[in-house]
Amino acid sequence: MNEYMVSPNSPWKSLLILVGLTIGLSIAVQVIVLVGSIMITGDWETIINDSNSIYTNNSNPTFLYLLLASSSISTFLLPAIFLQKIESYYTYFPAKEIGNIKNYILAAVLLFAFAPLMQLIGEWNMRMQLPVSMDGLENWMRAQEDNMAVLTQNIVMVDSIGLLLLNILIMAVLPAIAEEYFFRGSLQHIFQRVFKNHHITVWVTAIIFSAIHVQFYGFFPRLILGVFFGYMLVWSRNIWIPIICHFLNNASVTVLAYVYTRQGKTYADLQASETYPIIVYLGSLVLTAVIGWYFYKHVHQNRVIDGERLD
Repeated sequence: MNEYMVSPNSPWKSLLILVGLTIGLSIAVQVIVLVGSIMITGDWETIINDSNSIYTNNSNPTFLYLLLASSSISTFLLPAIFLQKIESYYTYFPAKEIGNIKNYILAAVLLFAFAPLMQLIGEWNMRMQLPVSMDGLENWMRAQEDNMAVLTQNIVMVDSIGLLLLNILIMAVLPAIAEEYFFRGSLQHIFQRVFKNHHITVWVTAIIFSAIHVQFYGFFPRLILGVFFGYMLVWSRNIWIPIICHFLNNASVTVLAYVYTRQGKTYADLQASETYPIIVYLGSLVLTAVIGWYFYKHVHQNRVIDGERLD
């Protein structure tokens, strides 16, 4: 027996390490952002007094791109990678059948089949109102949503191919890899060791995934996305399937914003939702169920062939 064999960390210790890495790296990035913004703009007083100006001011888009990229990498990607390095005895980023194209196609079709229902859920979420006694909280939530809308508008409404490609990198590629590594790869793995139940694990991870974006009027659509991504990983054991689907979800909005800008449309037009006949929503529900079941059975069959058990 090897007396130097490392004993695996408990899930709570793993969670503590992940949270510590996230907080530490996030603080470091905020310091860099603060110093960098002062050096670039020279307007230290405005930046100190109004940190939101960093995100909503479009006077220096290059700096804003660097901020978003560094935030994704330091807050989500690096903590997940460091945790895997520290706990190499765990597999946080599984890649079973990474070359099986059919799995990616099925997952992507499943995502887009649910799109009409996702839009309906989003409309309902946007119309939600809190009780009168919680007006203060609701006003704060609306303000956060408005700030995020300004940031998104400043970035995605572009009319050049170069900026479109940059947006796809910053708004789709980086978040897809970083967030899936963090939430589905690391956090979901840790919670599975805590709850020992895939369904509870997927939903708890999805709730945290949605809440951490601090977009309350998009909470439920993002929650459902998190559930989709979570089950895709549980069923396939391939982290790249939720990564690809996350990328497709973000990239589709980015490309659509580019098309709308070229057509002279506004961000408000992009945000406007289209109401479909009830048959479309019913069709979306049925198609999602059928494709989801087929995807599950397909990966289950492959896993059984490989001698694995799929819960």
